[in-house]
Amino acid sequence: MRSSNPVLNNLPASGSYDTFQNPQQYQAPVQAERPMTVDDVVTKTGITLGVIIVFALVTFGLSLVNPGLALILTAIGGIGGFITVLVSAFGRKTGAATTLIYAAFEGLFVGGISLLLSGALIGGADAGALIGQAILGTIGVFLGMLFVYKTGAIRVTPKFTRIMTGAIIGVAVLALGNLLLALFTDMNPLRDGGPLAIVFSLVCIVLAALSFLQDFDVADRLVRQGAPSKMAWGVALGLAVTLVWLYTEILRLLSYFNRN
Repeated sequence: MRSSNPVLNNLPASGSYDTFQNPQQYQAPVQAERPMTVDDVVTKTGITLGVIIVFALVTFGLSLVNPGLALILTAIGGIGGFITVLVSAFGRKTGAATTLIYAAFEGLFVGGISLLLSGALIGGADAGALIGQAILGTIGVFLGMLFVYKTGAIRVTPKFTRIMTGAIIGVAVLALGNLLLALFTDMNPLRDGGPLAIVFSLVCIVLAALSFLQDFDVADRLVRQGAPSKMAWGVALGLAVTLVWLYTEILRLLSYFNRN
């Protein structure tokens, strides 16, 4: 089953590792890599998030002495992270190097965007509180969707995946159109904090939350099918992409209400 997450969509399809479950029909190479486990996914995801946090703190630290440099690193991180995801999605690069490079770039971006959205760079008194609330909200949504997946309250079916893919493409097109509108007309209806911007952020948060179900499903199927343990890095990258998207949208939404 395909995923709307471009990173996880690059991982081998269901059934690619059936040979690991049929040893009588397939004789594995002598040095075959061990199958992936849930612990592999948890460990690799933890390492990836740790790198993101470290580089986010780097941007935070630099902002105290050189805000201009922090803004430059934010732009570098955003562009670098986007390019890394494209390389992973279309170049079929899902190993440790790609994931950790993405984490480093995205850490710079997350640190900078947190400063911008929370108002920390202009001395916002509630900046720390907003960032803390966004982090707690992200963790809460992640755990909530993990519970939903484990209980089977919402099942990841081909129809669900098609709907999610269409919705995410639609949101991406709207975001791109809004960016071009802001660049050429100075109008920014989807990100100006107004009612339309609030609705758009809520839609993005819902889509990011539902994307976790697909991420969990991909990880679950790869573990059950005996995929090589190195595939855990690809799952970690996919989860990190969703987590960063969710965090930034929650922080953005909170910043609207704090502004108003």
